[in-house]
Amino acid sequence: MAAHPEAATKTLSWKVGGMDCASCATKIRGAVERLPGVSDVKLSVMSETLTLSLDAGRTTPEAIEKRVNGLGYTTAALAASHASAPVAKQESCCGGHGHDDHDHAHDHGKHEHGEACRSGHAHSHDHKHDHAGHDHAGHGHGPKAAGAAAAKDHGHGLPGHVHEVTPDGAHWYQTGKGRLVIGTGLLLGAAYVAGLIWPGIGHWAFILACVIGVLPVAKRAFAAALAGIPFTIEMLMTIAAVGALFIGAAEEAALVVFLFAVGEVLEGVAADRARASIRALGDLVPKTALVEENGATRQVDAASLKIGQTVLVRPGDRIPADGEITDGISGIDESPVTGESVPKTKGVGEPVFAGSVNREAALRVRVDKAAEDNTIARIIRLVEEAQEARAPTERFIDRFSRWYMPAIVGLALAVALVPPLLLGAEWSVWIYRALALLLIGCPCALVISVPASIAAALSAGARQGLLMKGGVVIETAAKTGLVAFDKTGTLTQGRPRVTDIVAFSGSEAEVLALAAAVEHGSAHPLAEAVLERARADGVAYAPAAEAAALAGQGVTGKVDGRAVFVGAPRHAESRAPFDGRARAAAEELESAGKTVAAIVVDGALAGLVALRDEPREDAAAAIAELKAMGIRSAMLTGDNARTGAAIAGTLGMEHKAELMPDDKVAAIKAFAAQTPVMMVGDGINDAPALAAAGIGIAMGSGTDVALETADGAVLKSRVRDVAALIRLARAAMANIHTNITIALGLKAVFLVSSVLGYTGLWVAILADTGATVIVTANALRLLRFDAGKAN
Repeated sequence: MAAHPEAATKTLSWKVGGMDCASCATKIRGAVERLPGVSDVKLSVMSETLTLSLDAGRTTPEAIEKRVNGLGYTTAALAASHASAPVAKQESCCGGHGHDDHDHAHDHGKHEHGEACRSGHAHSHDHKHDHAGHDHAGHGHGPKAAGAAAAKDHGHGLPGHVHEVTPDGAHWYQTGKGRLVIGTGLLLGAAYVAGLIWPGIGHWAFILACVIGVLPVAKRAFAAALAGIPFTIEMLMTIAAVGALFIGAAEEAALVVFLFAVGEVLEGVAADRARASIRALGDLVPKTALVEENGATRQVDAASLKIGQTVLVRPGDRIPADGEITDGISGIDESPVTGESVPKTKGVGEPVFAGSVNREAALRVRVDKAAEDNTIARIIRLVEEAQEARAPTERFIDRFSRWYMPAIVGLALAVALVPPLLLGAEWSVWIYRALALLLIGCPCALVISVPASIAAALSAGARQGLLMKGGVVIETAAKTGLVAFDKTGTLTQGRPRVTDIVAFSGSEAEVLALAAAVEHGSAHPLAEAVLERARADGVAYAPAAEAAALAGQGVTGKVDGRAVFVGAPRHAESRAPFDGRARAAAEELESAGKTVAAIVVDGALAGLVALRDEPREDAAAAIAELKAMGIRSAMLTGDNARTGAAIAGTLGMEHKAELMPDDKVAAIKAFAAQTPVMMVGDGINDAPALAAAGIGIAMGSGTDVALETADGAVLKSRVRDVAALIRLARAAMANIHTNITIALGLKAVFLVSSVLGYTGLWVAILADTGATVIVTANALRLLRFDAGKAN
């Protein structure tokens, strides 16, 4: 019978406990992809999640769990979503979906219900099930799914759905892998003691210790083999241990099993440390908030905050949601979001971010974004998703390991068979050496060398306000030879300021008052700069009468009955004569990269006002840092050539001016023909150029554009962070190359020594485990890397 169309395809998600490295993810992916009806398999080592599309008519969710559990991992169902459920069905689902009698706050990212569904979907809960980043389109919380989620997946932290390898508060020795280490260690010790007391049974005691210790490993090995993945470290381990028993090396076999268990525990501990920095980000968002309604406040779960609600944030409190200040002025510490340590004074109408700390006075904030969509939640989600964007080096190593493992098995068989058969050598000696070769040949250290470094670099970058979307971006950024900057809003503040006032008749204050009177009411950035300067200088003025804008020329109006024109000198010259002094002054100001406005009153030139969008304070230092790193920098701007040359000359960089958006793309392509190019812009106006560059970086303090559109983002809006991002990428690639060298170098040395008989089984497994621990520990060094510190 055909499956019901509504249930034809589901998107299912599980938490997978014990998935500590890319090798684990590859094993799980290979096992579940072979099941019928399974497609679009996605695994995230950072968040320990498995998501896939499933045709329930061909394979059941229980079969997926059984397959993964058989490989030695734990599973906990997170959610189920129908790929294409009709609206009527959604309404039916939500209509009876009342959660008022429960106490858990569901934070559902990508919650795609219809309006009718939303209206009756009241989540007044308290368990903080943060499902950000998972697809709950159909919201299929049946009793079984709900029970599984509550029983197996309790106690999520907000936000980002980041899971721990072990339950909260659990130590390594409370995990399954930890218990195996303790068990095999005790058995090994007991066997040794038994051999000392009763020499006759010592050998059998070691055999018993080996068999008991290798059984769970063998079970996982055969489960993987049945799933179509015969070449795993568990299979190599099982063959080596059993083979060692057959040739009488029971003591070494038992020791090998123990060391293997120790290596797995160390791998889990290292993986958990890599996740810790991301979990710490989630912990920055407070769990509760004070909502103001009808003049009264009440404490609610922060995850249940709705857009439009007003929250009271007391001095010292963390802000519970992204929003806008509606009342109050205070210093805001945004370091959790942007990494900027200096608090910013913010007032009514200005945005604030969840996790920021209110330092000085009480604020009222209107919630603009739901919990699953606040800035920190999106940063966490981007870092998690970046794990799936594998680097070219990682993809190469993955392909390499696929033929490497069978090659090692083939080489081990040759070592075991060729010398005895062709040269008459002793069988036990060469079988022993072949088993040692099997163990040392395990590619675990090589496979984990790249993703461990990438994960650590992404985590370190997120803490420092540097976002890179995956390994591909890290590799590309590390190769950057030229950084192309947009000018306005990137190299400069994006806000013009009045820098000079030149009066030819009357005082400077009078010239400024005339300009302000005509510009009053205009939303043009230059007009706003003139009005801001008038306010700052305390210059009084009355708005001009009959004010009008002349397209492409300037503005006109009447002030005290006098006709006033404010516009570019080339248009002003047709209205008033410029003498040599006036012309020289205008040219001098323009040559300094400033925009000049001439003020003409009744046909006579009254004065000049010069404005400039000044470079950011750290722009010159950033360009100098890039130059010291051997990286060229170029400014791409639509401004006139004189202004572009002045700004670029001040900063010490190349420039191209008077560019339209398509001209910027052409310039990027021309640069790219010479060297890898990074483009830095605001993510909106520079979208074509960002896309054309090898890597596009957006500047912005957590805006949607800065986080979603480009390949990366610098959240502090500091130009120096561009150099910091490249520095971090280069450090990550150097770390990766070191890891690969360590992994391959140790393999090469011990492969040769094992074949020649210089090293035995226990040394082989110690070398393999040691290599894995060394490359993981080396990768974790990146968590402490200070990208802002120039070498």
